[in-house]
Amino acid sequence: MAKQQTFADKAKGKKKVESVTVKVIKSVKANGGAYKFNEKFVRLDDVSKVTDIK
Repeated sequence: MAKQQTFADKAKGKKKVESVTVKVIKSVKANGGAYKFNEKFVRLDDVSKVTDIK
């Protein structure tokens, strides 16, 4: 049996998603007066949408 798919064909077939991953850090004031920081990663389609994150 002949090989039907080469490695180049296999790698070409996978499409990468054009997006940017941004780390969002939000400060929250705790009951004792100290600040806590919540971190999360957000995937955006375009870097210009960074200001729209809430």
